Amino acid sequence: MFADSENQRNISCFARLREAFYEETVLEARAVRCDREHNLHIDLGDTRGFMPRAECALGLTEGTVRDIAVISRVNKPVCFQILGFHDDENGVRTAVLSRRAVQADCRAEYLSALRAGDVIDAVITRLEPFGAFCDVGAGIPALLPIDSISVSRIPHPSARFSVGQQIRAVLKSVDTDGRITLTHKELLGTWEENAAHFSAGETVSGVVRSVEKYGIFVELAPNLAGLAEYVPGVTAGDTASVFIKSINPARLKIKLILVDRFPPADERVVFPYPDVTHIDRWQYSPDLCEKRIETVFSE
Repeated sequence: MFADSENQRNISCFARLREAFYEETVLEARAVRCDREHNLHIDLGDTRGFMPRAECALGLTEGTVRDIAVISRVNKPVCFQILGFHDDENGVRTAVLSRRAVQADCRAEYLSALRAGDVIDAVITRLEPFGAFCDVGAGIPALLPIDSISVSRIPHPSARFSVGQQIRAVLKSVDTDGRITLTHKELLGTWEENAAHFSAGETVSGVVRSVEKYGIFVELAPNLAGLAEYVPGVTAGDTASVFIKSINPARLKIKLILVDRFPPADERVVFPYPDVTHIDRWQYSPDLCEKRIETVFSE
């Protein structure tokens, strides 16, 4: 929305800002400064945009959201509604803005209707060692834990995502404080679906995910990895060419032989998401496998 031409016209002209105020239109503009009181200052062209701390995010005054939610908005787009206008003694006009109001509407009209297992759009906003933070609407944050990103283990969420990337995710839970948890691996295919792209006797490319004394785990797809015998000099993150020795669905095992290794490459993945809007149950392991790996979504 930030680059949308209609939005740009609305935020650059006072007459259209006033119209947006009366019509309660949601706008978006860049935050240029966070002052010492943690109020945001928004670029609205000739009109000053001022967002009081209490209006910067739902949960700030309640203590369920930290001030990093405000500080981290600087130099990024912020959605808002206009609460009103006032002129100071020098005639400088200021628009008082609220992001909190937009988030409250999003929770009431969109998020409150969702249930566990619903597949939704999200945007990656921050990457931490323990997971990825996502915007699920109007800047409302959700956490996608690292172990829910894919079945194949990754060292850091940056191995899968980049900030600003649009993804699909599954709503896993919403706690009593409104904190949202997402999961992603259920959209990347089962073991059988991933293994169907490979055959014993092939030599294919993969990414080294971990090097252990007993072998090297090589990721063939985001939800599929195999084990190669230990070879010295290989490090996690390397790209590797591997010979597929065998595929065993009953044990979820793919035996590999490492043919060659190369320096780490750009790992940005384009995910072929399925065309679904809800998942009740997802079983990763084949029926013939004694070990059952599944996710069951419940209210």
